[in-house]
Amino acid sequence: MAKGLERRRITVLGSTGSIGTSTIDLLKRQKDQIQVRALVGGRNAELLAQQARELNAEYAVIHDDNCYETLKSLLAGSGIQVAAGRQAVIDAGALEADWTMAAITGAAGLAPTLEAVRNGNSVALANKEALVCAGNLMLQAVKEAGATLLPVDSEHNAIAQSLGDNDPSLVEKIVLTASGGPFRKATREEMAVATPEQALRHPTWSMGAKITIDSASMANKGLEVIEAARLFGLAEDQIDVLVHPQSVVHGMVCYRDGSFVAQMGSADMRIPISHTLAWPTRMATPCERLDFVKLAKMDFEAVDETRFVPLRLARQVLRAGGVAPTVFSAANEIAVEAFLAGRIRFLGIGELIDAALQAMPENPEPKSLDDIYHWDALGRDLAKGHIERVAKNA
Repeated sequence: MAKGLERRRITVLGSTGSIGTSTIDLLKRQKDQIQVRALVGGRNAELLAQQARELNAEYAVIHDDNCYETLKSLLAGSGIQVAAGRQAVIDAGALEADWTMAAITGAAGLAPTLEAVRNGNSVALANKEALVCAGNLMLQAVKEAGATLLPVDSEHNAIAQSLGDNDPSLVEKIVLTASGGPFRKATREEMAVATPEQALRHPTWSMGAKITIDSASMANKGLEVIEAARLFGLAEDQIDVLVHPQSVVHGMVCYRDGSFVAQMGSADMRIPISHTLAWPTRMATPCERLDFVKLAKMDFEAVDETRFVPLRLARQVLRAGGVAPTVFSAANEIAVEAFLAGRIRFLGIGELIDAALQAMPENPEPKSLDDIYHWDALGRDLAKGHIERVAKNA
């Protein structure tokens, strides 16, 4: 057990998702020395109940109201308090905790993450939308509360590790790596007829469907570029992306003297999660160690933004600022849903995001979460409207 983890109060927002289950695996190894305040899930009442019992959580909260009775029945007699619904999720985020994993994806994760930040303690951030859509609001809340934001995404966590305590002004640029996904070698013509099944075959990482499709389209890397700019105070042209199919180097920092400092590790999300959980020290994990002899070589390639349009669009919205990143994120969610449902082609993901951005009536700076929710909803409506128009003209 790493020093500093004793009896820490822990909340996991999004405990039943891919990041959440990896977090739970690490917490179970430390369960005698932590106090789990709340576990929050989406719809999987069975898994949430199992996690809550294993970790003796104070609260088990499920977002879907329809799952309340199931969860309540599964936890009957356990002493664990049960709640359901959007407000209950926000209230769970507001519970006093020393460390909160913020892993609820999409706009649904914004309010509970903001509440966790306002506690003024450590927040492990796995919700991209928190900085992509509400970056200024979130960072201002972090500053006001004196909270510590710890990036969980493997790439941002790698940059944080590579930066250490160095002065950010010494940084010339950073490099985020991408596996290249299942279509790294595919032609544009092959990508045009790609099926959801093909897009879901990620060569390196095991993730949920949404993030796997985002990886295939490079929308995920686009979101990461926006997030990195806000996390580390960088301009768009200070953030490079390289395809690295071995997924060993997760991120690099180039300092102004020409030195590169990189973080490497196996493709296991428990490594960056453990870094945030044990910060500012380290904890033991069961993760596979790299064998550099077996690895033999590492490849790096430039990204073809004519094939991976979402990355190019993400750079545009980062430069544009305002609510453009919110519309980008919202339209991408609708595009992924439509692709998985067979309503649009794979290359239609980038086309749909572009169409929604082109249809934006204005691009103001958001002043509140309500502004973010408004533009998130508008982005979804613009994307849905484009799908309907294309279907009518087909």
